[in-house]
Amino acid sequence: MSVNAVPTSADEKHVIDLVEELLHDLPPTSTDPVTFLGAQFDRGLAWVNFPVGHGGLGLSPKYQRIVNERVAAAGGPNAYYRNPIGYGMCGPTVVEWGSEEQKRRYLRPLFTGEEVWCQLFSEPGSGSDFAGLSGKAVLDGDEWIVNAQKVWTTLAHVSKFGLLVVRTDPEAVKHAGLTAMVVDMHAQGVETRPLRQMTGEAEFNEVFFTDARVPVAETLGKPGDGWRVSLTTLMNERVAIGGVIPPKASGPIREALRLWEALSPERQSAATRDDLMRLWIRAEVLRLTNIRAGQMRKVGAPGPEGSIGKMASADLNKDTYAFCVGLMGAEGMLYGDYSMVRPNTAMGPTDALQKSFLRSRANSIEGGTSEVMRNILGERVLGLPGDARVDRDKPWSQVPRN
Repeated sequence: MSVNAVPTSADEKHVIDLVEELLHDLPPTSTDPVTFLGAQFDRGLAWVNFPVGHGGLGLSPKYQRIVNERVAAAGGPNAYYRNPIGYGMCGPTVVEWGSEEQKRRYLRPLFTGEEVWCQLFSEPGSGSDFAGLSGKAVLDGDEWIVNAQKVWTTLAHVSKFGLLVVRTDPEAVKHAGLTAMVVDMHAQGVETRPLRQMTGEAEFNEVFFTDARVPVAETLGKPGDGWRVSLTTLMNERVAIGGVIPPKASGPIREALRLWEALSPERQSAATRDDLMRLWIRAEVLRLTNIRAGQMRKVGAPGPEGSIGKMASADLNKDTYAFCVGLMGAEGMLYGDYSMVRPNTAMGPTDALQKSFLRSRANSIEGGTSEVMRNILGERVLGLPGDARVDRDKPWSQVPRN
């Protein structure tokens, strides 16, 4: 729906009225971003599908696009850009699995960006096989004692809280022995170390837990619910990474169009034009597919269709930026300053095509590899036979590991 479209339902009109009141009462260009986002949360416009009182209105998630478009058009702050892991992944997990106290404590400052969040899932020995993780927590009175090593943790170095999944029952089958919890990233026994990427940045980190203590009250769901909790996070992650519905011919393909149009006539060959149009068609097919997948998410809980956009966008981003660097010729080899930087945000726009080309290599790994996405789509969407899983019924303690 465009910003000036006529409302088609009472719910839609209600959302539009609330947004217009927000923009009138707190003009975003002259209001502190934290103040503006706090008011947006209080009016139920943070996640419109969340319950009333927790940043939502209890409405269909389709109305969130109205909010986002109108706030952006007025120059308002972007909660996703300020806290991408928190907004796109941890917030939906907390609202579905958290206690009332956790929802009241965490959701508002998460949305305003006052408290950045990270996601602590992957481990050196269990990346794609997430359920095989070995980080553990042992119950000690009203606390968990955590010993684990997590890797590829985006923005851990600036995070106040993290969503952690560890093994609490090694004698259960691997999917059943996991527990999710909220951890204070500044607590004793938690150490964050940078992982420098080939862009020169270190938005990723490895995090070590050494006898770190986490209150049992910070458990999400119940002990043993960790796999189901993580599915909520992962499905929202795939939508956050690959499910965005951009305007037609925007994003990476826009950069490719701009570069091609700037070429001299002798370099605008039929071959490069054909490659460009193939990429444009893929970008448009992806945009339309994401619209359709979004329409399938009726109640705000993404399903396996989120893997479609994630997988397709990963391959498309890599191919499009490779095309752009190719058009740049020798200039494409020049990167500039390679000094290590630990950025304060992630998944936002980059300042150079060469950097975008390098960063896009991670798209087919982060949030689940493209191979995992194909398995999910084959099994859960197309109904194809699943991979052989010889450890499905074995206690985790009896499963061979490297």
